[in-house]
Amino acid sequence: MSLLCRGAVYALLSSSVLSPLFWNAFAGDAAETVIVTARRNPGEPAIVARARERLSRTPGAVAVVAAEAYEKKVAMGFPDLLQWVPGVLSNKRYGEESRLSIRGSGIDQAYHQRGVLLAQDGVPFADADGFSDFQKVDALSARYIEVYKGGNALRFGGAQLGGAINLVTPNGRTAQAPHMLRLEGGAFGTVRGAASAAGESGRIDAYGLVDGLVSEGYRTHGGQEQVRGTLNVGYSLGEEREIRLVVYGAEIRQDVPGTLSLSDALYHPRRAGAGVVANDWKRDQDVARLSLRTHWRFDDSLVFEGGVYGTWTDLHHPIPIVIDQDIANQGAFGRFDWTGEVAGLRADLFFGASYRHGTNDQGLFVNAGGQNGFQFGDSHQAASGLDVFAEGRLFVAERLALVMGGSWGRATRDYRDNRNAANDRSKRFDWFAPRVGLLWEDESGIQVYANVTRSVEPPHYGALVQAPHPGFVPIVPQDAWTVEAGTRGRRGAFIWDLTFYRAWLEGELLSFSAQTGYPAAFFNAGKTIHQGIEASLDWRLIDGAPGEDSLTLRQTYAWSDFTFDGDPVYGDNRLPVVPTHQYRAALRYEAASGFYIEPAVDWRIADVYVDYANTLKAPGYVLFNLSAGWTLEDGVTLFVDARNLADRHHVAEFGAVTDARTASAGVFYPGEGRSVFAGVILKL
Repeated sequence: MSLLCRGAVYALLSSSVLSPLFWNAFAGDAAETVIVTARRNPGEPAIVARARERLSRTPGAVAVVAAEAYEKKVAMGFPDLLQWVPGVLSNKRYGEESRLSIRGSGIDQAYHQRGVLLAQDGVPFADADGFSDFQKVDALSARYIEVYKGGNALRFGGAQLGGAINLVTPNGRTAQAPHMLRLEGGAFGTVRGAASAAGESGRIDAYGLVDGLVSEGYRTHGGQEQVRGTLNVGYSLGEEREIRLVVYGAEIRQDVPGTLSLSDALYHPRRAGAGVVANDWKRDQDVARLSLRTHWRFDDSLVFEGGVYGTWTDLHHPIPIVIDQDIANQGAFGRFDWTGEVAGLRADLFFGASYRHGTNDQGLFVNAGGQNGFQFGDSHQAASGLDVFAEGRLFVAERLALVMGGSWGRATRDYRDNRNAANDRSKRFDWFAPRVGLLWEDESGIQVYANVTRSVEPPHYGALVQAPHPGFVPIVPQDAWTVEAGTRGRRGAFIWDLTFYRAWLEGELLSFSAQTGYPAAFFNAGKTIHQGIEASLDWRLIDGAPGEDSLTLRQTYAWSDFTFDGDPVYGDNRLPVVPTHQYRAALRYEAASGFYIEPAVDWRIADVYVDYANTLKAPGYVLFNLSAGWTLEDGVTLFVDARNLADRHHVAEFGAVTDARTASAGVFYPGEGRSVFAGVILKL
């Protein structure tokens, strides 16, 4: 395995993996802003501009992140991909494992993710019960990323508190270049290489990518080795009529360094957790994904998009126990988009359905030095989900649209304990999540919006099945109503996006781990409140035309005020994990010669509570970063990505505990120290 991964990394730079059909260069300058506005950003690639225009019809907080925004950095996962999207909390734990939370979604999750729909080309990364894994996402395989916060994810049928994130794969017509080669490396023994090819011939277009990574990791027992491949082939049947096959495969080997006490995380951050090395903690998986989709325009007013898909994962996961899983998911989705008039008024509508079904054959074993010891668990988990959704806009005035919609959902859980039939259980959850909003836009594209949405999240198997409790734990779905209001737009040298939201939750799914390991205990809280502000401001200090110098200040700020609401145990205490204040800023200078330099600051302004009892805090921090590079005329880009220049010891991420005075608080993931990476990109 090690030889395979290393061979792939070092061989990628020498040749492309696809023979070209006929190659056409992609014209368009890089655009790094992530703010959605109704008016196009100058010089932006057409495919990204169309995505921004489409998302700008949403009466709520959305964002588009083009590949150009992070291509000149060592982007390993969501903390690198989404760091400039306000309100998205994504902190690295180790490798590509991170936290991902939008508006407090899944803040209980000390490992992996729930509460946000993760998808690629509309195909979920999550298992059918909603539980997600970050390692399945290839950061280099997206042309752009769509972020739908909160109830604004109705387009996918989702009704989760956090919304949805959709990575859109390049194809033979939208890739950045016909050929691209990439090599990068640096701190912690990290080397990554990638090669892609794209083109079209007649009715056929194709895009292919292969990339490989090896890294020793910042911490002891934190290394990883990966090989990934993506193939996207399309066949055109006329203008805006196509069938497309996307195939993805990955072989991922990830060491797990475990968690530390707060003292060790701050003063001995490179250590592994207790028992990690002796029991060889890992998360190794082989992943395959296949989707067949169509985009079909019937006439000027009606378009259909839909597809079928299958995903398969083989997981070997030694931690305090060994978890072996054989996971298979299949699904289908379809959506119609219509534009026209109703009673003489402009209107548009989308409606559709999404269905998924999955199985997980899980074995649990005693960890015998990283190998499977005595087997004490054997189960078959089946889950399904069905969402039927619709949303329409009616322009009741020339520039004012009334937006109404909703989704009906059903989820099933069927559990079979192969060792004890008395534990077998089945359960079904049904719900309706309505949505109503207003969207106003002036003649220059400035928008003001407001909406009210309901979100519902049924429990996944990790919450329902908790040994030694027999059968299902009596947990109900998490339910919330959210109000949201904001504005976005461009005026002169400024581009802004400002949103306020407040959510009232019933039965929020929370969890804690009394000690590092598995399982954690899940429970429904009573009433909780999530409210906050998400703000972005791009200020073009020197607004140079193409080929001239420019200077841009980017800023994002998030205020997150999440509390219990009269809880019998915790009163009105603050919920842990999510920082109350988070600020980022970067000053980017780009010269006409192609040189750029960008100092940046990442500031967690205040300490953050670790426990529900509010007795322990993780300290805030300030990190200073610097990136620089040079884009040459022959398609070569050189870049340097330096992070945590002051080598500040800090806690990047941690899990929640009930009361740090009585429960073990060995739940901390130390942030990485000073690191410098360098890379070269060749576009032909």
